[in-house]
Amino acid sequence: VVLSFDGSPPSIGMNMPTGCGFPTIQTFERAPSAAEFESCVELTNFPAVVFRGCASDWEACSKWNPFNNGLDYLEERAGSVEVEAMLSRTAPIFNGDIRSHERVSMPFSDFVRLCKQHMISKENTVGVDAKSSCLNPPLPHDPTTPGQIYLAQFPILNDGKEEKVQLKILRQDIQTPSLLEGKSLSSINFWMNSAQARSSTHYDPHHNLLCVVSGCKKVVLWPPSASPSLYPMPIYGEASNHSSVGLDNPNLSDYPRAEHSLKQSQEVTLKAGDAVFIPEGWFHQVDSNELTIAVNFWWQSNIMSNMPEHMDSYYLRRITRRLIDKEMSLLVSRPSSTDLKQPYDHLDQCKIGQSEGGDDNSRNKSIEKGIGTSREKTPLHDLDPSASHALHDLISLVHDHVNAVGTSRELQHTSPSSSDIASERDNSKILVNALSSLEDDRIAHMLWNLEASRLRDVLLAMARYFPRTLEALIIHMLSPVAAEVLTQKFDEIDQQSGEEDRSQFYREFYGAFDDESAAMDIILTRKESFAFQAFKNVLDKYLGVHITSPTSNL
Repeated sequence: VVLSFDGSPPSIGMNMPTGCGFPTIQTFERAPSAAEFESCVELTNFPAVVFRGCASDWEACSKWNPFNNGLDYLEERAGSVEVEAMLSRTAPIFNGDIRSHERVSMPFSDFVRLCKQHMISKENTVGVDAKSSCLNPPLPHDPTTPGQIYLAQFPILNDGKEEKVQLKILRQDIQTPSLLEGKSLSSINFWMNSAQARSSTHYDPHHNLLCVVSGCKKVVLWPPSASPSLYPMPIYGEASNHSSVGLDNPNLSDYPRAEHSLKQSQEVTLKAGDAVFIPEGWFHQVDSNELTIAVNFWWQSNIMSNMPEHMDSYYLRRITRRLIDKEMSLLVSRPSSTDLKQPYDHLDQCKIGQSEGGDDNSRNKSIEKGIGTSREKTPLHDLDPSASHALHDLISLVHDHVNAVGTSRELQHTSPSSSDIASERDNSKILVNALSSLEDDRIAHMLWNLEASRLRDVLLAMARYFPRTLEALIIHMLSPVAAEVLTQKFDEIDQQSGEEDRSQFYREFYGAFDDESAAMDIILTRKESFAFQAFKNVLDKYLGVHITSPTSNL
């Protein structure tokens, strides 16, 4: 998409790529004004904005060009400056994790000579005359090869750390792009590689305008929401902004979500003079051709600069809660790969129409029909077919479970004591580790597939005619995922019912238990166990943190 500013802002959100969910990369042939950039580009927090020729009028584009005596110029201008280069143990990939590289201090002139060596070795000495080559022989006793070393993120400007800006002498060859006018820049950095190089996938805590001075860069971008498929390093680690998985040939047994990472990405190629805006938090992987030089500008986003520090804990809790809710929805709403078969053609322990509990329950010969009113009663055998079928299967599952664990064939009172509830809270690790998916949990699957009105009928029928079966279902068989589904269905019932009918439903439902508050506590405790699993997933997917059990401090 090629656009130019003509006074009317472009529609940033109109061009949606397949599978990515974010606007496609847009190209501007003319750099926007600072006001246009802020309102039409920066505030959207979308990247994918390429500014062709943004830096083409810099003197650096001609003076630094390695194929036009640029190496000689750089050596002459800044050769005596001591620089810290990155020596990679995984070249040509340069990882941000300090375990994979070391910082090597050297005069800038030595780095330039490594670049010249590489040009000679590739028999590509165009722009480096014979005289300059002879004056710069290979470095004696040098332990490095040009492909292992990269001058990365070396400051030309650094706000508040001027004493560390050794390459400021090169500042006069570049200009701050007009679209950044008025920005309080955190730093301007110099990047240079001799051989082909790749920066590992990472994000930065600043907005970034990356400008290519010489050579070519390919930038692959992912939105922050792609974190789960990129497996970020642990948030407490030294390289927390880096992905922990190689994306060319990921080990899918260790990183199964990485299979979908490229579907969420976008790619742009930058040539000399071009620039791309990379917003804070957007993951990016950068491939650089041989002898590529670039300059980038970092500045703090309005969101971060305007976020008061005393609100951090609140925002952290709000954002975490939103991610947990999203994760819970994903866990519950996954479609079943295969339809569950209904294995029961008859009831072994109970017949529909034959209630539990003798005279007390037999006096109640009808069930509410629909969600309309509690005063409308219908005989049990007149239940809606889908409700009757679900009731049939739930009772069968409970009785098969009772038989499987070797209890009495007659369902006994099963309400837990207060000590049982406390024990369940203390042992919530067991619940968390026993979590099943919606596809695998038959009870959760049944509850999920029932309309709220039908489920209401089923639960009332169980409360009136089979209270001990209902008690066994809730106390002993309701898994965390089933508890989450049940409470979601309760919400739907609440929305569809009037106040009187809603109160009547809960009175009858909880009235089937010997200890109503204990039953409610069981449901909520298991729902919270499900939420804790979602919390664990959020920590894993977005923060790279793995926990095995809940603690009182979480």
